[in-house]
Amino acid sequence: MKGVDAVIPDIIKDAEHRMDGALEHAREEFGAIRTGRAHPAMFNKLLVDYYGSPTPLQQLATFQVPEARTVLISPFDRGAMAGIEKAIRDSDLGVNPANDGATIRLVLPQLTEERRKEYIKLTRHKAEEARVALRNTRRHAIDAVNKLVKDKEISEDDARGAERQLDALTKKHVDVVDDLLKAKEAELMEV
Repeated sequence: MKGVDAVIPDIIKDAEHRMDGALEHAREEFGAIRTGRAHPAMFNKLLVDYYGSPTPLQQLATFQVPEARTVLISPFDRGAMAGIEKAIRDSDLGVNPANDGATIRLVLPQLTEERRKEYIKLTRHKAEEARVALRNTRRHAIDAVNKLVKDKEISEDDARGAERQLDALTKKHVDVVDDLLKAKEAELMEV
């Protein structure tokens, strides 16, 4: 059995690891939200039917962004072109792929003011989901600390100290989510 001194740091380290995971998930979610500029992260969630199995688009092609609103997709296997085109057409990106036989060209339309507002609303929703995940992680860690107090493995003072550490950790991670949200909103409002 671990010593009492090692239990609280383990709980805090586990909470930090989970919070870091929630932040990384939020970054991925924000990256998938389309802005006025083209970037390869827009295609992170697209799956292509590749010889009968759903395969992430990132594994089937390379991406180039020659201009702010243009993406060139070069499939490794030309047999995947039709599947890639279908996946892009069926996605919520709102683009129509043009195929020249070797590459697929996408020209992203300019975002309308209404669409920008929808994306901002979606971004705020994703940020709130991340904050909820962070608060849930904090609550689970505090529950674990309180169980240790109840089982008389640690003192009330140790529990209060752990709670202060968890509060600081949560605040630090929530601040990062807020910064990500501000940056994404600014990016969405650029014309």
